[in-house]
Amino acid sequence: MAAIKQQIGIQMYTLRDRAEKDFLGTLRKVAEIGYKSVEFAGYFGVSAAELRKTLDELGLSAPSAHIGLDFSSLENMQSALSREIEYAREVGLEYLITPSAPLPEQPALDDVLALIPFFEKASGMVRAAGLKYGYHNHDFEFKQVNGQAVIDIWLERIPAEHMVAEFDLGWVHVGGAVPAEYISRYAGRVPLVHIKDFGAGHEEADLGKGQVDFESVFKAADEAGIQHYIVEQEVFASSSLESARLALDYFRKRGMV
Repeated sequence: MAAIKQQIGIQMYTLRDRAEKDFLGTLRKVAEIGYKSVEFAGYFGVSAAELRKTLDELGLSAPSAHIGLDFSSLENMQSALSREIEYAREVGLEYLITPSAPLPEQPALDDVLALIPFFEKASGMVRAAGLKYGYHNHDFEFKQVNGQAVIDIWLERIPAEHMVAEFDLGWVHVGGAVPAEYISRYAGRVPLVHIKDFGAGHEEADLGKGQVDFESVFKAADEAGIQHYIVEQEVFASSSLESARLALDYFRKRGMV
């Protein structure tokens, strides 16, 4: 298998404190730091045409965006998602990712299965528009229901071509699973992963300062088919921008940038 040159990107939620004040200016900072791609979590009122123009000017690619679904009803979800799909097509995204889904603290199998029609309907709409659909995990999807992790129940019942897995490797770790094992288990279905680190006590840490085993992930990445490493940080030792810089330095030191 030929080696894949994974692209290092950043989830813009990392820089939400800056983006909500100056979204396009924050994208410029991201490009200045040296990132080559971004994943969106909101557009802050910027038109699709203006966003695409800015990305082109900065030499940034945008493979994906996190788009929350309205789980109140399939009808409500379709109405909101159709607008998001139109925007995504104009910007030139490839993937639309559902960032989370509502489950009770102690889910039963019926709770887990009840969400599948929403995923399938969203996937059908996204794929009909020529895009790809995926799901991003936190730790709660690794709760056991009838002896099986929630995320496995979903991924086994939804065809791979209908939903890719954007594993957040930090949350996989917090959920009690092994990141490298999960990307290998779903090889060919994991084009993007989130790179997030956690230390002792499941406290979020700057990349490389925690306990998540990324080295094993990097070794298995080509076989798993990973194309994008996407940095995401929610807690900062200093500032969101400094954390973004430190994360990219982590990859530079490994000769991955």
